[in-house]
Amino acid sequence: MKTNNNIPEFSVFGGPLHKLGKKLGLVRNGTNSIRLGLALGLLAWILLLIISVLSGTTERFFSLKLLAGHVRFLLAIPLFFICETWVGPTMADFVRNIMNSGLVPESEQPALVRTIRRINRVKDSWMVEGFLFLVMFLLPFFDTSGILPGRSTSTSYLIEHAGGHLTLANISYIWICLPLFRFLLVRWIWHLVLWWYFLYRLQRLKLRLIPTHSDGAGGLGYLEVVQEHFTPLAVAFSAILAASFAEEIITGMLPFESLYYLIPVVLVLNLVIFVGPLFFFSNKLWICRVKGLNEYMVMASHYTEAFDQKWLMDEKATGESQLGTSDIQSLADLTNSVRVIRDMRTVPASRRLIMAFAVAVILPFIPFVFIKLNFSEVMKKLFQMVASP
Repeated sequence: MKTNNNIPEFSVFGGPLHKLGKKLGLVRNGTNSIRLGLALGLLAWILLLIISVLSGTTERFFSLKLLAGHVRFLLAIPLFFICETWVGPTMADFVRNIMNSGLVPESEQPALVRTIRRINRVKDSWMVEGFLFLVMFLLPFFDTSGILPGRSTSTSYLIEHAGGHLTLANISYIWICLPLFRFLLVRWIWHLVLWWYFLYRLQRLKLRLIPTHSDGAGGLGYLEVVQEHFTPLAVAFSAILAASFAEEIITGMLPFESLYYLIPVVLVLNLVIFVGPLFFFSNKLWICRVKGLNEYMVMASHYTEAFDQKWLMDEKATGESQLGTSDIQSLADLTNSVRVIRDMRTVPASRRLIMAFAVAVILPFIPFVFIKLNFSEVMKKLFQMVASP
């Protein structure tokens, strides 16, 4: 494979927080930021725990009515950075793959390089993250109902839950920890926007798609691998919503039966976010498939006609003369090529990707079984299922 050494390193991750993590030794090997996510999540949670212990409100801190708060800091924030660590290298691999494989012709490579450099400049800008940071930390001064679902994002509810008083724990949560979580959430949304922009710009290029490519997607098959690495983020999004729904159910604000339509909505939203951008390539893949079928069908007609004339219409042809001939193998190869084109996907995604995100979305909702049923009843039924012959 010819390697293009002029390709700039592609990444949608960077900015002040990433650079701070590198200086503190929490971001290693350029992309491994898991330690940074654990540190941020645990720091916020431990701060709230210490304040709750000192103020004698530990029981309220561990109340199920504030379940979503624990999920945000102990699960969602680390998952944000686990996903960043996983998906970053695969994005870079994908860009190198499409450049070195010839999927992006040499005439189109300068345009793609310009797009990569533009993204690299923007993602390293202090202005974007600074603006997001400022907005998220100023939001509590204007927000009383919460921009996220769940009672624990509402300033008025938190004050009411504390007996109508502003406590040190409330102040720390409302004006420090919750804005930190919101900032990390919108920061990830910004990363997704940059990735979507890259895919949009890529599909506008004159790509050299191959209808007979063995990945069944014209050469874009590795893009599905990149999207699979977003599953930790899908789990985080689903866990945030699941915990918020749990708070609403526990406080009696939401009937349990609402989950029957809320879970499908969450699944559809995740599919739109993580699979939807792949539809950018649908038109090009459809044209590639139609053109490939047309060209290969013509070639197949000519070949099979010649094959019939040589081996079926020729009376001198015998079974012995047909043994070991490469014509039969070539016919089989041509048939397989036509079959590959006919089955070619017009979206570089398979059922495997859909199932991966379905599992990622449903997983955080499994604990709702214990809300609907008594824990002892669940364990009894599980025991009966295992013990029954």
